[in-house]
Amino acid sequence: MAEKILIVDDDLETLRLVGLILERGGYQIVAASNGQQALTLAHTESPNLIILDVMMPDMDGYQVMKNLRQDPAISTIPVLMFTAKAGIEDKITGYETGVDDYLTKPIHPAELVAHVKAVLSRAASKAKESETNCNVIGFLAPRGGLGVSTLVMNLAIAMYNKTQKFTIAAETIPAFGSWAWELGHSDSEGLNKILKTSPENINRNLVKNELILTSYGIHLLMASPKLKDLDLTGATAQLQAMLRELTEMCEYLLLDIGSPCNPNWQRVLSTCNEAVIIVDPDPTTMRRSKALLQEIETLGFGKSRKVTVVAVNRARSDIQLTLPQMQEALGVPVAILMPPAPELAYQAATRSVPLSIAQPDSLISQQFIRLADILLTKK
Repeated sequence: MAEKILIVDDDLETLRLVGLILERGGYQIVAASNGQQALTLAHTESPNLIILDVMMPDMDGYQVMKNLRQDPAISTIPVLMFTAKAGIEDKITGYETGVDDYLTKPIHPAELVAHVKAVLSRAASKAKESETNCNVIGFLAPRGGLGVSTLVMNLAIAMYNKTQKFTIAAETIPAFGSWAWELGHSDSEGLNKILKTSPENINRNLVKNELILTSYGIHLLMASPKLKDLDLTGATAQLQAMLRELTEMCEYLLLDIGSPCNPNWQRVLSTCNEAVIIVDPDPTTMRRSKALLQEIETLGFGKSRKVTVVAVNRARSDIQLTLPQMQEALGVPVAILMPPAPELAYQAATRSVPLSIAQPDSLISQQFIRLADILLTKK
C-alpha cells in the first residue's frame, strides 16, 4: 500500500504542486489548508508523514507542531517542515518544536522527494527498533466501580498459567491503588517511587526493583491508595519512561488504566496494542461505553489496534440488559460475560488472595481462563 502524506499549506497552488510531485512518486496524498484541519486529518487519516508550512492564519506551523507532539495519539508522526522562512532562527525554532526535517521554498522536485524518502526511511527504522515482543493490553471502563483492577490481576494470573511467560500487571493511577490492600501487602509505593524519580534516571533496573513477584507467578507494580499522592498524576514524563521500560522487560503487560477520570488514560492507552473495555449490563453505562469506544477510535483502536469488550454482571439477570441488547447498544460484539460472585469476593478478601486463587474451579475463575484464551488467540 502506498505511503500516505498529509500536506498542510494555506497556499492552494503549493498544495497542488507538491501533491502532484509526490503522487508521481507513488505516494497517497491528503491535503489540509489550515492548522486545525491538519490536526483533525492527522487523527482520522493516520498519515506516514506530514509536510507542514509555517506561515498560516489562526494557527501557524509551530503551534501545529506543539499540539501534534503533545497528543499521544499522533505524536510520533514524522514531520517535514516546508516553508519560505529560511532564517537560522526559524530553523532552530522548527527543530525545537520537534520537526524531523526542515526545507525552504522554492526547491527542486527531486530534492523534495529525496528528503521525503529519507524522513520516511528514518521513521521506519525507528519504528522497527522500538518494536517489542511484548503484548501490551490496556484495561479501561467508562466509569469507576466496574471491577477493572480485579479483572486485570486475575486475568494476568490466567495468562501466566497458560503461557508461563514473564507477565506484569501494573496499576497506573497514584492514590487509587487497590491491590496492596486486597492482597494484604505492606508495600504499595512501587509506582510512587518511580514517578518521583527524574525521567532520565528511570531505567530497567529501577523499574524492575519496584516489581513484586507473587506466589501466583505474575509480577505486580502497585500504586499507593493514599489520596495525598494524587499530585503524582502530573509526572507524565516519568510515566512514559516507566511504560517504555516495562514493555521491554516482559512478554505480557496488563495495564490497569481505570476510567477516563484518570488524567493520563489516553497517554497510557496509546502505548497499548490492544484495549479491553469493561462494561456492565446497564442502559446508562451502555451509552457511556459506546461513547468511550468512539473516543478510543481516535487512538486507532477498532482499526489497527484490537478492542475486546467484557461485560461484568453485578445484578440479577431480570433487571439487566441481555447479551444481544448490549451488543446492539454498543454496536460491537461482547466477547465474554463475567458472572456475579459476591460470596467468593468476600472469601477472597478475608483470605487476602485473588478471586481465581480463592476458588480455582468457580465459574468466574473459568471465565478468566476463557478470556485469557481469547486474548492469547488474538495475539
